[in-house]
Amino acid sequence: MARDDRTEKATPKRRKRARERGQVARSGDLSGAVVLAAGLATVALNGPKIAATGAQSLREVLAQIARPGRATTAAGLNGLMHSALSVIVTCVAPVAVACVGAALAAGVLQVGFKPAAQALQPDFRRLNPASGLRNLLGANLPFEALKAIVKVAAVGLVAALALLPGLTGLASIVGVSPRSLGTVSAQRALAIAEPAALAYFAIGVIDYFWKRRRHEHQLRMTKQEVKDEVRQYGVSAEVKAALRRRQMQAARARMMAAVPKADVVVTNPTHYAVALRYDGSRTAPEVVAKGKDLIAAQIRRIAEEHDVPVVADPPLARALHSSVEIGQVIPQELYAAVASVLAFVYRMAGRRSMIAGGGPGGAASAPLPRNKRLAS
Repeated sequence: MARDDRTEKATPKRRKRARERGQVARSGDLSGAVVLAAGLATVALNGPKIAATGAQSLREVLAQIARPGRATTAAGLNGLMHSALSVIVTCVAPVAVACVGAALAAGVLQVGFKPAAQALQPDFRRLNPASGLRNLLGANLPFEALKAIVKVAAVGLVAALALLPGLTGLASIVGVSPRSLGTVSAQRALAIAEPAALAYFAIGVIDYFWKRRRHEHQLRMTKQEVKDEVRQYGVSAEVKAALRRRQMQAARARMMAAVPKADVVVTNPTHYAVALRYDGSRTAPEVVAKGKDLIAAQIRRIAEEHDVPVVADPPLARALHSSVEIGQVIPQELYAAVASVLAFVYRMAGRRSMIAGGGPGGAASAPLPRNKRLAS
């Protein structure tokens, strides 16, 4: 179906399914900018401590190297290794923790804290070169290319504007002590990195809103899809169950109301009951009611209350119950068996009429049954 037909906003059900598959509006540039800002802030706050720890470790290493006999032993090498590892952990751990926390916070702020287990499952279709090339060269290629160019140009321009004013003062740091040189270098680096991070953050915000707009467009639905989804998911399971119960009760009530109009009820005699009617308007008798156990007992009770003949014929009752639905005529292979039952019913009805009317010549002779044609 053409994408132009998708004019309706996504329903909550469609959004939920997309989220379960990991399809959300998330900007990698915005997350990267937040991580970069968190890393720079951590380095700026812990810079003196990191520098002091590194300097102390360097002094210890040089002191051990000055004593070759101790540095070349196993104990000396283990000491150097432990010292280096402790320095690495002390210097890197705060920055790493801040970056990981910033990445998680950026993801939660963009898409909320709702992990999707389905998105973590391996999908080998993502390794298909054809689909990857199609995504790379798809409709988003112009925007992605323009975004990359603007990102590099904006960050580079901001960094250059922060760097150029300080070039004239580089001669003043010639001959300063190493400690002062480190301080000046750190200040210059932060002066360049902070504006660049702000520019990167602005690009990430723009990219996030673009990704959100694109995601909403991809989730759009056609009018027919919305109707189908409302029809399928518009009501809760409890309401659907209640509707089904009411429908079954109404159908059962209609079925029971048709029993008094039946010509005969064929029974098992206890487990099955099938009510038949034949008025000549259809090619064969019609099943107007059927049931098992309790429903069969109710059919028999209503039939007896309205003087509808009840005939026990277990094979025929089982065959009718299993092969004919309510409102359908009996199949041709059951014509003979049903005709025998109807003939028996008509004979019994005729005898009762003759007895009630005073014999064959009585004035109250009953008319022929309306469905005598099939029975004969």
